[in-house]
Amino acid sequence: MIFEALKPQVEAIISNKIKTVDERLFSICELLKKNIAYYNWVGFYFSHPSKEELHLGPYVGEPTDHTIIPFGKGICGQVALSNKNFVVPDVKAQDNYIACSITVKAEIVVPIFVSGKNIGQIDIDSNTADPFTELDEQFLEFVCEKVATIL
Repeated sequence: MIFEALKPQVEAIISNKIKTVDERLFSICELLKKNIAYYNWVGFYFSHPSKEELHLGPYVGEPTDHTIIPFGKGICGQVALSNKNFVVPDVKAQDNYIACSITVKAEIVVPIFVSGKNIGQIDIDSNTADPFTELDEQFLEFVCEKVATIL
C-alpha cells in the first residue's frame, strides 16, 4: 500500500533539522501530492494565537484566496471547533463548504494536536468524487502526529 511506503519518507522529512519547519511542511505537501493521485491540493492551516481563525501555511496545488478562515466556516473552520476529522465525499452536498476551485469534488481535513490542543490541520482537496477511505484518515493522522513533533 502506498501509505505504508510513504511513512518512512514522512519521518525522514520531519527529522531533517537542516530545513526550517515550513520547508519540511512544504516537502510533506509535495510528497503527498506527487505520490497520491487523487490528492490535488495539500496544505496546512494553523490557528491564530489570539483570534478564532485559521491561517494558511505551506501548501501545494492551485493558489487559493482562502488564506484566513474563521472558526466554524467551511470544512477547515468546522474542524477547528470539533477537533475531529472531517471527510467530505461530495463537497456539493455540504452547505457550509468554502469553494476553492470548481474542480474540487471531495475534501478531507485532519486536525493537528500539540499537548492536547488543536493547533492546526492538514487539508486535502480532491478532484475525484468520494476518493477518501479510512486508510487515508489513518495515514493523515500519522502525518499529523509526526508534524506535531516539530511545532
